[in-house]
Amino acid sequence: TAFFHGDLEEEILMKQPEGFEVPGKEHYACRLLKSLYGLKQSPRQGYKRFDSFMVSQGFDRNSYDCCVYHSKLDNGSMIYLLLYVDDML
Repeated sequence: TAFFHGDLEEEILMKQPEGFEVPGKEHYACRLLKSLYGLKQSPRQGYKRFDSFMVSQGFDRNSYDCCVYHSKLDNGSMIYLLLYVDDML
């Protein structure tokens, strides 16, 4: 489901899905507002949305690996979050 949360930056059109055509408007296209599984842009858009959320929550992105986030608590403890494809550890 990670791919369904990204907002598209480009204008992407697709033909009406089979079984959902509007009678009399079969030649019309659908404009996508959110990413879909299978689009080349989907993984990147999903990551960008996740990244902006983590940074807004006070986490820092690791300078060596962009899928590792860390935050230091007031008591000196560290929190590490690792993003692996669409799972978090």
